[in-house]
Amino acid sequence: MANPDSAFGFTFSALEGGTITLADYAGRPVLVVNTASACGFTPQYQGLQNLWEAYSGRGLIVLGVPCNDFGHQEPGDEASIKSFCDSRFAVGFPLTAKQKVIGNEAHPFYRWAREKKGWLAAPKWNFHKYLLDGEGHLVDWFATPTNPESPKVRAAIEKLLPL
Repeated sequence: MANPDSAFGFTFSALEGGTITLADYAGRPVLVVNTASACGFTPQYQGLQNLWEAYSGRGLIVLGVPCNDFGHQEPGDEASIKSFCDSRFAVGFPLTAKQKVIGNEAHPFYRWAREKKGWLAAPKWNFHKYLLDGEGHLVDWFATPTNPESPKVRAAIEKLLPL
């Protein structure tokens, strides 16, 4: 990785095939969220979609990372995840293929985030949120219960957006 302080060296397999390269989002804030379709926090998809609709025109990227690590609440394959997200929440933001987000087999982005912010900032459940600035620096994180549309999350995003 060229810059160990930036997430821009990471890539994800995209839900519908291809690759999502975080470096493609240079200059834009990115909210990375591990998601699940059968979780008590699944309604947060709507809040994430609302953020996407409110701020994507000003540069925000919301990146959903489906994961089955917590309570086996994302058991489906990529096609069923896409169908669920489309039909229930009309998700328009990018989604990765299903990933592991905890443990030694976690996606390298999640291992990096834990190294940067420590164990406390590591995902403990679905819908854990990491906020990257336009240079790929991990500037904040929000635990699962924090609603994506909360004043705290919105203020952190707005601070990173151009006027």
